Amino acid sequence: MELNLDKKVAVITGGSKGIGAGIAAALAAAGARVTVGARTAPAEPVDGVTFVPVDLGTPDGADRLVRTVAETHGGIDILVNNVAVSEPAQSVLDFTDEQWHRIFDLTFFSAVRAVRAAVPSMRGRENASIVMLGSLNARLPAGMIAPYSAAKAALANLGKALSEELVPAGIRVNTVSPGPVRTPLWTDPGGFAELFAAQANTTVDDVMDRVLPESMAITTGRVSEPDEVADLVSFLVSSRARNITGGDYIIDGGMYKSTA
Repeated sequence: MELNLDKKVAVITGGSKGIGAGIAAALAAAGARVTVGARTAPAEPVDGVTFVPVDLGTPDGADRLVRTVAETHGGIDILVNNVAVSEPAQSVLDFTDEQWHRIFDLTFFSAVRAVRAAVPSMRGRENASIVMLGSLNARLPAGMIAPYSAAKAALANLGKALSEELVPAGIRVNTVSPGPVRTPLWTDPGGFAELFAAQANTTVDDVMDRVLPESMAITTGRVSEPDEVADLVSFLVSSRARNITGGDYIIDGGMYKSTA
């Protein structure tokens, strides 16, 4: 399917690994000129993807990333607010004020700042589009990741509000909400899978391959892969989805059973 992304200018926050890196690679493969911003560079350079070192958890981080791209390319067509952080704990009561602030700064307020900076450079562009990387945890909150769940719920709410306001500017806004995805957020030391593995007396690999799909009743029997999320995002920012805005699209292998 032709996505018509050739030479489109795309900005991805937190695109150095995991889902963000997958999105960056997919958009670049479709012909977009992609810039990712993060504190650390991607482990493997990708053709068509430029890296800007920036701390998106700071008040000026997202603004600096977006303005750098806009000034370099003369405008922005695609903004993907992907950056997020979670710090698992055993209980909601274990999270400190500092943790709540840190998680919201990077997961939610970085998106607010990026949108504020990008919209002036997106107005009037053909098929301009913003995608918020949400999470199924916005619908299925869990105590061990309460700040992350709350920040992702706020992000989805922001996306809906923006989709209503930015239509006259020719900018579409959608949210993509993955369930468990095989990313460093799960698989890195100290990540979610390690916590599950300790509780189930098993390995991280077994958690990702068997425990999660079984315990979370994932219909397909497996967690999603980053490139599958990237394919959905690529479609939503393409001309094929030019009449799609204000949606929140779940990709979770059938884990979420509600019709609401």
